[in-house]
Amino acid sequence: MMTFAAVLQLLIALGFVSIPLVRHRYGREAGAVAERELERQGVPTRVLKENNLSFDASGHETVVPATVALVMTVLAVLNLAGNHWGQVLSWVFQPLVLVGNVLILYSQLTAATSVKKAFERKGDPMLQRVDVRALLKAAESAFPGWVMPGLQNVRHTVVMAGSILVLVALVAA
Repeated sequence: MMTFAAVLQLLIALGFVSIPLVRHRYGREAGAVAERELERQGVPTRVLKENNLSFDASGHETVVPATVALVMTVLAVLNLAGNHWGQVLSWVFQPLVLVGNVLILYSQLTAATSVKKAFERKGDPMLQRVDVRALLKAAESAFPGWVMPGLQNVRHTVVMAGSILVLVALVAA
């Protein structure tokens, strides 16, 4: 049962590694497309940088997924080796990964609303002019069709279903 859990944990790790890889490959172009959309809207492109909006693999967009992938890989190795700590630590980290991914999914589904509200809170009339949905849609268009929603949906399915199945395997072990 723990071999099954370990394989799932490796698949989850791959799912998390896919985030920075895709953003590294296509994120710069997405940022350029977003800037062109802002120019079309008559808004200075500096608002992206000033408000920490990026579409590449910088900062937490790499560190967090890479850390989760590393933790899942370590757990998988421990579980494949039959080490008791693999099960113990899986009980700790697997629910965190599941909840974390639910939060990621929620943030993706509410991105336009969240960014719009953040812009409104700043009270800057220039930011309030931004058509956030159009901005995000433009940036998303720079990613290949297989990424959004394809890879994104597969990744969410692997992480959430895989995490649940790992927890089931832990109960059965």
